[in-house]
Amino acid sequence: MQIPQIRLESTNAQISIESRSATTQVQQQKADMSIEQPKANLSFRTNPGKLTIDQTQARADVEIKSVFHSIEENTQEGKQGWSTGIKRIVQEGEELMKIENGGNPIATQAQRNGYKPMKEFGIGFVPSVGSVKINYQPAVVEITITPNKPIISVAVNKPILDYQAGNVEINIAKKNDLKIDFDIKV
Repeated sequence: MQIPQIRLESTNAQISIESRSATTQVQQQKADMSIEQPKANLSFRTNPGKLTIDQTQARADVEIKSVFHSIEENTQEGKQGWSTGIKRIVQEGEELMKIENGGNPIATQAQRNGYKPMKEFGIGFVPSVGSVKINYQPAVVEITITPNKPIISVAVNKPILDYQAGNVEINIAKKNDLKIDFDIKV
């Protein structure tokens, strides 16, 4: 006896998947920045130096004197000479009053007053050492500096974002199929 046969032929379904990745683009612009440095405030104040030279004594040493100095010196010499002259006259008068004591006061006085004394000469330095007096006060400079802080300006730029979302498409590439076949033999 023959048995009928059934033949089954099946084909699986196939899926197709297409995907597109997401893309992201980021652009970051540089920040806008400016820096300004103001100049420092600078000021000077100067007290000038002072130089004094006193050569009065040196000029007097070489007989170059001011009018006032000459008058003062001549006045002193006149007073000294007057005082010395009076003392000499008084002494000579007393010698003449005592003429009875003997001696020859007139001849002695004539001999004493008849000749000028010899001038003495010695080595000296003209003008004398240290006769020029020098005084110097140096200048004083005061410097004032006031620094100014820098002016910094910063403007931040936001980033530029470009985003495209990804996509996934799922389709049926091939449908499933089932074939049934009967084979009956007689």
